[in-house]
Amino acid sequence: MSIRVLPDVLISQIAAGEVVERPAAALKEIIENSLDAGATEIQIELEQGGVKRMRISDNGCGIACDELVLALTRHATSKIASLEDLEQVASLGFRGEALASIASIARVQLTSRSARADQTGGEHAWRVQVDGGQLTEPVPAARGVGTTIDIQELFFNTPARRKFLKTEATEYVHCAETVRRQALSHPDTAFVLSHNGRVQLRFNAAAAAVRVRQVLGETFEANTIAVDTAAGALRISGWVIRPGAATASRDSQHVFVNGRYVRDKLIVHALRQAYRDVLHHQLNPAYCLFISLPPDGVDVNVHPAKTEIRFRDSRGVHQFLFHAVERLLAAPASVEGGAASSEPEMSVAASPLRAHAPWQTMMPLQISPLQVNEAMAFYAPLAAPQPNGAALDMPAAQPEAAHDAPPLGYAIAQLHGVYVLAQNAQGLVLVDMHAAHERVVYEKLKRALDARAVPAQTLLIPVVLTVDARDVAEISPHLDGMRDIGFDVSITSPTSVAVRSVPWLLKNADPVELTRAVLHEVAEFGVARLLADRRNELLATLACHGAVRANRHLAVAEMNALLREMEATERAGQCNHGRPTWFQVSLKELDAMFMRGR
Repeated sequence: MSIRVLPDVLISQIAAGEVVERPAAALKEIIENSLDAGATEIQIELEQGGVKRMRISDNGCGIACDELVLALTRHATSKIASLEDLEQVASLGFRGEALASIASIARVQLTSRSARADQTGGEHAWRVQVDGGQLTEPVPAARGVGTTIDIQELFFNTPARRKFLKTEATEYVHCAETVRRQALSHPDTAFVLSHNGRVQLRFNAAAAAVRVRQVLGETFEANTIAVDTAAGALRISGWVIRPGAATASRDSQHVFVNGRYVRDKLIVHALRQAYRDVLHHQLNPAYCLFISLPPDGVDVNVHPAKTEIRFRDSRGVHQFLFHAVERLLAAPASVEGGAASSEPEMSVAASPLRAHAPWQTMMPLQISPLQVNEAMAFYAPLAAPQPNGAALDMPAAQPEAAHDAPPLGYAIAQLHGVYVLAQNAQGLVLVDMHAAHERVVYEKLKRALDARAVPAQTLLIPVVLTVDARDVAEISPHLDGMRDIGFDVSITSPTSVAVRSVPWLLKNADPVELTRAVLHEVAEFGVARLLADRRNELLATLACHGAVRANRHLAVAEMNALLREMEATERAGQCNHGRPTWFQVSLKELDAMFMRGR
């Protein structure tokens, strides 16, 4: 068969297979054109999920009469004119393919009036029609400044493509999600979406925070932390979910780069890494983030749908995003901004701890590297008699000072050997003592390892363990590396090892179980990889063994010591496995339980 040039209509239909996968894809392209035209109001009308009809009207700058036909021609655009323009494109659309592709597979009517009266035909609107790629001449029409695109019978001349469409309800859901995404990235633009004659979505122009509430709901807003940080020309703003409010769903993950909704693996990986220490492995973070950087720092000409991008400094963007979110999630526990609070605010930055509270001046948190049992002496003043005869660890005896209590309050009692009950100014605090202490030990181990200063505790009597001969052979090259993390282990026979020291922070743990867990990890991965790729997994295992166990009785001073250390520990709202460590029950909630005030 000889080589031939394809007809223009067939070329457009082939391109449409890449650009227009379903009605939502066509809707996205039209809305982006409206936004590029400066529209502040966009109305969308759908019938049968957008398959039968889509009508999009805007109040943008409009299209001149002599450019209407060009607007429906492939590779005709007003947004770029050279390679330099392409490398610094700032508009949402730029290829000049979308309208021509849609017109080749649907019946399209384009009506527009230009805002510039000096252009040809600018005194009134003009209309052109396309039926399967066949254009008509422009004719006068009636409408104000702006553009209306009426798309009917999508894929009417490509039945094979139409068979791949889903049900009307499914296609509408995709269209509605497209409108929500565009509404999130352009809060100063009003959107109205109708389906089969009924208004389904209405977003009035508003501030970014209000638009987030309109689109994602009050629950998302109430459980997020505000992000706003910059490094040179690179800036990130928006909201990320508090770890305690994460769910298994990935529906609420929205990232916009220079106003464009994107799905980028690098961004997803950076955010997942930022949450790795505070999120249960079955849960997913939710976020709505806006990344802005110079247009020449990102390549948007990667995929026909323009949802995939490529950063020119991908490593720098990854590290910036990772550290920006991780710092927010690492905030120490506090009732006002803590991850476990039942009534969190939008931003932890807006709710700092009180700088002059009496408990802060008495107990400087930053100098307490102690285990819970050693901390009893340090926190002895909490239980010491005060001049008025009251004890600080019994807050019920001094209600007049309740407002000056630390964020997690003062311990009242221990419940079933598992939970610590504390009273603070807001009401009742419930703490899972093992999970909380596990996080405290974990963060201390991380800091010690980062500083290359893991103190060891020599055992009075070395512990001899019988282990598998294969494990002994595997760990023999790593004995020096194990000493660097506090374990002095020597091989005493082909099937046994002797443990002479363990990390000081874990000296109260069972040395046999602790060493077996470490030897298993070392035999499988080696010390070098453990301290690089699996560093946090190793330290989490150690912390779990070193944390105070359930059913262990704690004195009130010990419980208060744990609360104070939680307040000084990063990410104290979740344990190493992502489970919550504490919850706040407000007085309002307690009153509701007992129907007080009704």
